[in-house]
Amino acid sequence: MSDKNPKVTKFINEVSQWQSEFIKLREVILTFELTEELKWGVPCYSYQGKNVVLIHGFKEYCAILFIKGSLLKDDKKILIQQTKNVQAGRQMRFASVDEINRIENDIKQYLIEAINNEKLGLKVELKKIEEMELSIEFQEQLDKNPDLKMAFEGLTPGRQRAYNLFFLAPKQLVTRLSRIDKCVDKILNGKGLND
Repeated sequence: MSDKNPKVTKFINEVSQWQSEFIKLREVILTFELTEELKWGVPCYSYQGKNVVLIHGFKEYCAILFIKGSLLKDDKKILIQQTKNVQAGRQMRFASVDEINRIENDIKQYLIEAINNEKLGLKVELKKIEEMELSIEFQEQLDKNPDLKMAFEGLTPGRQRAYNLFFLAPKQLVTRLSRIDKCVDKILNGKGLND
C-alpha cells in the first residue's frame, strides 16, 4: 500500500461534500504503488513522476479522472469524456460509496491498465492546432489581420487551443465576437488566455 500524503488527508478532512466517497476512492487507489500528492487543488496519484489519476468532486457527482484515459480499452463502457474537446482524460463518476463498491474490481483493473500504459511510456496523440476547427469569426479576424495571425501562430499549441475553445463556447454570435475583441491585444502581446 502506498503512503498517505498529509496534504491529501487534510484536503479530504476539510471537504464538505463527497468526503466518504473520496475516502473510499483513495483507499482503492492507494492499493497500488502510486505517489499521492495534492495537485491542482485535488488528490493526484502518479507513477514515477507521471500523473495517472486524480480524484475530484462536482455538484452532482464525484469522479476519478484517468489523465490518459483515452488510451484505456474501456471494455465495461464506464469511462466518460467530459466534453468533446477533452482529448486525453476520461472520468468514472460516482454519486455514492455504494456505486464505488459495486465496481471496485473494475476500478482496479482500469488502474492496472493505466499504470501499465505509463510503464510502457504510451502517449495520447493530441490533435494538432491545424486539425482543430477554428471559430469562423476568429478565422475571419486572422484572415483580415496578418499581425494577429502571426501572433496567434506564435503561441504554444495549448494557448491556441485555449483561445479557440473560449471563442467557440458561446452560442450567441455577439458573445463570440465580444470574446474575440477582448482577446486580440493579449494575443498580439504573446499572452495566453489566462496570463
